[in-house]
Parts: sequence; structure tokens; C-alpha cells
Amino acid sequence: MDPMTTDPSVPPGPLTHLSLRDSSEARLQNDGPSLLGSWTRSPPEHATILREGVRTCLQQRCEQTVWILHAKVAQKSYGNEKRFFCPPPCVYLSGPGWRVKPLQDQAHQSAETGPTVCGYMGLDGASGNAPETQKLNFEEQPDSREFGCAKTLYISDADKRKHFRLVLRLVLRGGRELGTFHSRLIKVISKPSQKKQSLKNTDLCISSGSKVSLFNRLRSQTVSTRYLSVEDGAFVASARQWAAFTLHLADEHRSQGDFPPQEGYIRYGSLVQLVCTVTGITLPPMVIRKVAKQCALLDVDEPISQLHKCAFQFPGDTPGGGGAYLCLATEKVVQFQASLCPKEANRALLNDSSCWTIIGTESVEFSFSTSLACTREPVTPVPLISTLELSGGGDVATLELHGENFHAGLKVWFGDVEAETMFRSPRSLVCVVPDVAAFGSDWRWLRTPITVPVSLLRGDAIFYPSAFSFTYTPEYSARPRPPDAHEPAPDADALLESIHHEFTRTNFHLFCPS
Repeated sequence: MDPMTTDPSVPPGPLTHLSLRDSSEARLQNDGPSLLGSWTRSPPEHATILREGVRTCLQQRCEQTVWILHAKVAQKSYGNEKRFFCPPPCVYLSGPGWRVKPLQDQAHQSAETGPTVCGYMGLDGASGNAPETQKLNFEEQPDSREFGCAKTLYISDADKRKHFRLVLRLVLRGGRELGTFHSRLIKVISKPSQKKQSLKNTDLCISSGSKVSLFNRLRSQTVSTRYLSVEDGAFVASARQWAAFTLHLADEHRSQGDFPPQEGYIRYGSLVQLVCTVTGITLPPMVIRKVAKQCALLDVDEPISQLHKCAFQFPGDTPGGGGAYLCLATEKVVQFQASLCPKEANRALLNDSSCWTIIGTESVEFSFSTSLACTREPVTPVPLISTLELSGGGDVATLELHGENFHAGLKVWFGDVEAETMFRSPRSLVCVVPDVAAFGSDWRWLRTPITVPVSLLRGDAIFYPSAFSFTYTPEYSARPRPPDAHEPAPDADALLESIHHEFTRTNFHLFCPS
């Protein structure tokens, strides 16, 4: 379709097919950067090639994923000391796309050996007083992911910021810049709060359903730090890798693994359950206790705070009355039988190995594919979709994508079908939902819904998959029959009729990642 100019004095109409009066008047720009508020679509001569390429990407799953995992808070270093971030920020590279050579690199990398990518991590806006960028050496894990860790990063007292981000720079073999990736915001604290936490100031409190990490230091020595982790389906105390766990408020009347939707901030004395965010493996429900002077305080119910020392007590009576606590023994996770303090019955005596430090964690995941691209430009900024918002239904519908890092060079794709796309802001894209006929002329007469992934494509063919999908539901209509065909039985379309009544108001469903 030919681009057309619009009268700036006329306000834009609603974001539906109705605002595109006909194909000759559609406000589309073919190829090239789009203007704010204009609908764009790839030119016809590129459409077929792009569709075949996107279809291949979806079928062969050529994506590359960069996953940055880090703590929510960082303790500041004073003077000449270096308080390295704990747990240390780590990076995982996953996806089959790391083993697929992009088109522009296939001729240059055929004889090269060694790591395919190396990384450099530091703090954003680093001043002259900030520590230097640390090089990451990626190692292949048993699950085929590449793992790298920045163990010596810290923030000095010369840096007066209250928040900062980590910056990861990835460089491919041969020196080509893959991109620069940013972490979530990290809050800077001077030291763990020793005051009783108040829910009036929740910055450092930990809520049910949030992600945490647990680590243990024998005699407060940094070299003895071990992190609660999961390896080969079992909980371990690892000296090199840490895991993030979802901390749930548990219900002792529920079966294990059944988490009721309890909300709120977690207090000491609460029954909680730890669930590994990667494997889904859980520990039994435990009571979280505050630790002071190597004793579990049995009568404290204040909110938990970042970098507090805590202990996890297994429910039930034990010999000595002190209870059984989560404990490490070298690399194994075991139970420690505590005893009550002789002088104070509201305290249980612990050993060093059953005292854990708790800290909230954040993660951010970037997915992309360079298998279609014929460019050496970085893949960043990688667009991230957070929510989808549908407007309209039936034959007229638009979908708004909310997220970050959007720009005018992006197009929305439904499966292998490109949608007319409008760039609104770095946090909003709007597209027209493609007609279902684009996925096959006979679909309208089928009785099952069709679900397609929602993804983004940059102008230079960098492909960005997402965790979101879109589902078309069947319309209540019958396939045209030849004149001599027999009438169907009265109940032949009972299923289709029930679907029609269930989705009277809209013919679309949005599926978001869990």
C-alpha cells in the first residue's frame, strides 16, 4: 500500500480498522523508520521473505537468551574496604541460537575456535572512583547453559547514588559487539538494619511471593560463603553458584506444593516455603526465625528485612525441645537439632551452619535471534513486553503492547503473520490484530481455537520472541454446503454453539506468562 500524508489539524481516530478507511487511505509507511503515530508494515517485496524467515525462527527455535540474576540491594564499601556484592551478580546464556552462526558471520568464523562470546560487567555511570569492569568467563553447565559470575564488584562510599544498575557488555568472537544489557535497579544500603522493621517503610521488607537468596558464612569469613542452590534435583550448599527461591507464606492446613494466594509481608514466626525458581523443587514448610548471637528468637514476629540473619525451623517436636533447623554440612543440606537456651526458654541455640543471611533478588531476561539478520549492529536495546491490552473484538480489534525499550523500527508479529504496527512511546506499541484468514482459509470452519506466539521484528531482521501468545476462538458460523448436501443433525454443532455463547463479547484471548 502507498504511504499517504495526513492533515495535522485532524485529530487521530480510534485505533481500530475503522480508522483505516480503505487500503488506499491507510497511513502506512513501507520500510524505513516510522513516525510517531503512524501505521507501518513491511513492503510487499520483503513480506514473503520475512514471513518464511520468521516461520523458520519459530519452528527451529533459534532464540538466544541472556539472563541476568542479581541481589535487590548492595552494601556500600567504606574507605579501603571492598564489600563485594553478595550473592555475586551472575549471567546465564541459554538457547540453541548460541550455536547457530548468523548469516554475516558464517564465512568469517569457519576456522576459528575458542569461546563464542565473552562478557564484561560493571556499574552504570561508573565514575573514576568506581571499580573497573570485570571480565566474565563463561563455562558450560550440565544443562547446556553458559554461566558467568562477577565476584569482585562493589560500590564505594565515593559513589553517592542511592540506586544503580549493572551493565553487561557481550562481545562475540572476532570482536563484534553483540550488545549492552542492563540489570534491574539495585538499592544501595550502608549496612543491614538492626532496628525493628515497620510496615510504614517497606523498602527493605520481604513480601510473600518475592524472590530471595540464602547464603551462609562460617565465622563471618568471605571465603567460606556458601549459597543455597539446587543441583541434580537436590538442595545443596554451593561455593560457586546460587539460586533464587520464591518465598511463599505457607498454610499448614494445605497439602505440600499447594500455595494459597496469601499476600503481605513476611514476619518472623511465619510458616514459609522455598521454591526454586528454575526447577520448581521445594523444601518442606518451615518456620522462619530471627537470629541474634547465634540463637533463634522464638517469640519475635517483626517483619523480615534485607540482609537479616535468620534460621528455618522444621515444624514438629524434637529431642531437647529446640527444634530441627535447616543446616549445611560442607556441600550437603541437612537438619541441625537445636537445644533450648538454659537461661532463656524463648531462644534456641544454633550452630554457625544453621544461620542464613536472606536477601531479595531480581532478574531480567533478554531473548533475541540473529539467525535472520544481515547486520553487524548490536541487538540491544532488546524490547521487553510486560502486558498486553486488547481493544475491540470480532472483526475489529487492536492490541497494545506495554513494556520497555520499544522504538519506531519494531513490527509486531502474530506467529508468521505481520501486523500493522504503530509506535506510541518507548513503553507502548499498538498493532491491528490480523484477520484469522491469514492463518488459513479453512480456519473459520474449524471447531478448535488457534494460538499463535506474539513476537517483534526489527527493521534489520533481528527477531525478538516473547513469552506471550494470542488465541483466536471459533466464530459461530457454518461452512457453506453444496446445494445437494444433506442438512446436518440438529445437535451437530452443539460444541460450536457452546463456544459461541461463551465468547459472545470477544473472539480473542490473551495468554500471559505465568
